[in-house]
Amino acid sequence: MTIDYVMLEHSSMKNVIALPMTATVAPNVISSTNRRHGRNRQLVLDALERAQKPLGAYELLELLREDGLRAPLQIYRALDQLIGDGTVHKIESLSAYALCTGLECGNHGHAAFAICRACGRTSEFHDPELHRVLRLLARKEGFRTTATTIELSGLCESCAHG
Repeated sequence: MTIDYVMLEHSSMKNVIALPMTATVAPNVISSTNRRHGRNRQLVLDALERAQKPLGAYELLELLREDGLRAPLQIYRALDQLIGDGTVHKIESLSAYALCTGLECGNHGHAAFAICRACGRTSEFHDPELHRVLRLLARKEGFRTTATTIELSGLCESCAHG
């Protein structure tokens, strides 16, 4: 399964910047939290970075058994802390977790994902205009959001034309 992460700097699609999941992206996101990661959190972060795709908690547990993680609770605690730090996103429709690649994510919890139903390719993107519209809609409903995750399901360009 291939995963590409994309960040939109502006609401115009011609301003898309692709951020591949590499060691040069993840440390920037992780270090921006200014929070020291414990052993379990670091193991989970490293596993997500190596996988370069969203992983479920039990997939992470299986990958990290040799490192001493034996209980699902260890994985879920680490994931909860990483989500709180803004370094990991939960993709609800996949029941999976992805390393945040948007440098502006921080801990505000706003992200959007495009998920291909055919190949599983998952792209993270951010659009300030979309975030603004969602804030306005929430305000109109008398609601204050603490996190927003949008999941678009469909076909990626390759699968749509292939």
